[in-house]
Amino acid sequence: MANKKEINIEIGARVKYQRERAGFTQEKFAELLEMETNSISALERGVVGISLTTMKKICILLSISADELLFDITPDNNVEAIASRLRKLSPNQFEVANDIISKLLEAFSTK
Repeated sequence: MANKKEINIEIGARVKYQRERAGFTQEKFAELLEMETNSISALERGVVGISLTTMKKICILLSISADELLFDITPDNNVEAIASRLRKLSPNQFEVANDIISKLLEAFSTK
C-alpha cells in the first residue's frame, strides 16, 4: 500500500471527529451520504482523499464549514451551525430539543 498523504490523514481525522460529534455511526453517516461504509472508513483513516463533492455533502450534512475540515478552524459560539442543525429536526424532535435547551439555559442563568 502506498504511503498516506498527511493532508488526507488530517482531513480524515477531522471528518471522523465531526461525524462522532454529530452522533453518527459510520454506517448511518455512509447511508446519509449515499456512500459505502468502507469508503467512509478509508476516508477517515486517510487512505483516500476527499472529493469536493463529498466534502460539500459532509459539510451540509454536519452543518459545518469546509474550513473546519480543511484547516481545523472552528468558529467560536457557532450559533448558525446549531440553528442549521435544529432546522433539520422533525417537529417532535425540535420540541424535545427546545425543551432541553430551555432547561439548560435556565440552569445557566441561576448561577
